[in-house]
This record gives sequence, structure tokens and C-alpha cells, in this order.
Amino acid sequence: MNVPVSIVIPVHNGRELLEKLLASIARQTAAPLEVIVVDDGSTDGAAECAHRAGARVIPMGGNRGFAAAVNRGIREAGGESIALINSDVELDNRWLETLWGTGGAADFATGKILQTGSDHILDGSYDLICRGGCSWRAGAGRPVAALADVISNIRFCSATAAIFRAELFRKSGLFEELFESYLEDVDFGLRCIAAERRGTYSPGAVCWHQGSATLGRWNARVVRLISRNQVFLIARHYPAELIRRWLWHIVVAHALWGGLAIRHGCGVAWVRGKFEGLRRFRAVRREAGSPAGNLAPAIVESEREIYRLQSESGFDAYWRLYFRLIGSPR
Repeated sequence: MNVPVSIVIPVHNGRELLEKLLASIARQTAAPLEVIVVDDGSTDGAAECAHRAGARVIPMGGNRGFAAAVNRGIREAGGESIALINSDVELDNRWLETLWGTGGAADFATGKILQTGSDHILDGSYDLICRGGCSWRAGAGRPVAALADVISNIRFCSATAAIFRAELFRKSGLFEELFESYLEDVDFGLRCIAAERRGTYSPGAVCWHQGSATLGRWNARVVRLISRNQVFLIARHYPAELIRRWLWHIVVAHALWGGLAIRHGCGVAWVRGKFEGLRRFRAVRREAGSPAGNLAPAIVESEREIYRLQSESGFDAYWRLYFRLIGSPR
């Protein structure tokens, strides 16, 4: 079975993980139109590995970040749809066939993303955002039963392993490169909501994700970028009236995330990220234009889903404190 899907894989080192991903693509029950590996400045032979596996390799000429690498691959792709897959992912043999078959008329689709080495613990399968502007990967660290095992509509789609209609990028634009890496997919999701685009969660499409394989989850650079990009999300998407209305939620969400960073020895990186985000706030806002006025209901709905999933499967310390301080969403 052949499907008109271009697979785009951004990679910055991690040759052994890329080999596993490419082998899992070769085992797919549905054959993609093409496999494009965008080499974002790898130095460990990852590009050569991709060449040997028969992928088309596009060199970026240096490390320019996830968003720029993905965008280059999207521009070069010829498929009716484009599958974006992180290089530290491994796919179940039916992943592509299942997502292609269940995506239907949706603009994007993702499946069940598990932690590497486990069939029972979720890495998190799609994105959610709270009124404070911080996001959570739905079900992260929870047993698979935490997410209903049914096909459902979603508003946000992680770029970890997902299929997007090529037409969506032509209409809504590519990933915002000022984010470099991290939260560019949440930014894209907010733009999709503003354009009334929707996606599908298809739990039958299974893959495994190692997560933060390049730098590590609590690497100082990762923390700085996430800290900064959380501010960029608000600058780009929250009208002034919404910032005033949700100011307490914003302060609580960002301060608690800073507490996590301090706990993991990355307090300085968190401060640097927040300082850079605030320093560039007005410029980012001007460049983005007037924020969409229809996002508030979707963000509130997303926060309610975070609360529901956390309530049903046990609160993380972060979300327990967040909802204790702002109250349960109504």
C-alpha cells in the first residue's frame, strides 16, 4: 500500500536513534511517497546514515533549530500530506497506515506516543495549554488508560510524530522560526485554532519517543528556550485585555515552572529566558500583528481538559499547585 505522504525528519546528531527510526519506516505497512532527512548540523554521521538508508538528505549548513529544519523539509516535500517525525521516535509497523486511514477530513492527526521501552506509559500524545500560557503534553508520564482509547477531535498537535495536510501549511504558514526549538508546535496550534482548523487523535497509531535526546530534558539551553518561548506565546497570541484578565494565571504558571527549573539546577537559565522574552515582547508582538480574538474559549476548554486528566490520573505537583492557586477551571 502506497500513500501520498512525505516524511520529514529533522536531525541534529543521534545517529543510532535515527537508524532505529529509519528502520521502523522501512517496516511500515504503508509506504510513504518519500523520506526527507533535514540535517541540522549533525557531526556524528547521522546524515551519512540517512543516505545509506535511501533517504533524501538536505543539509542546513549548521544548527539552526527545529523550526527552521522542519520548515526546510516542508518546503521541499511533494506529498499531499506531510508526516513530521522527531529523530528519537520509533514507529509501530502500522503507524502510517493507521494515521492516514483515520485522519479523514482533519487537518492534522497524531496517535498514541509512548515512552521509549514501554508499552504502558505515555510520553504524551497531543498538546494542551492553560490560561497561564504554559503547555502540557496530554497524559505525559501516565498509564495508557489515562487517555480514552477512542478516536477524538483535538485542537493542538505535537510535532513529535504527526501528519499534517500540506494545504494547511500553505494556508496557515509554517512553524515560527523565532522559537528556534520548543513550543513552536503550540504556537502553530494556536494559529490553527484562530483559523478554525481541527485535528484527530487516533490512539491506534502507536509510536515510542525517547524525548530530549539531543540535549537532555533539563539542559540549561532547553530551559532557557522554553522559558523564553512561553513569553513569546503570550506576546503573539494574548490580546492586552486577555493578559489583564488572566494576569494571575500567567504569573502563577510561569513562577511555578521557574520553581521546577530551580529544583533541577537551571534557575539561572530560567531567569535568562524570561528576561529575553520580556525584553523582546513588544517587538515579537508587533511582528506577529494583532492577536486573534477567538482564542479564549479554546484555551479555557484546554485548561479544563488538563484539570480533568490530572484529576482522573493523579495531579503532578506543578498542576496541583497551579489549580490550588487559581482555582478549578469553570
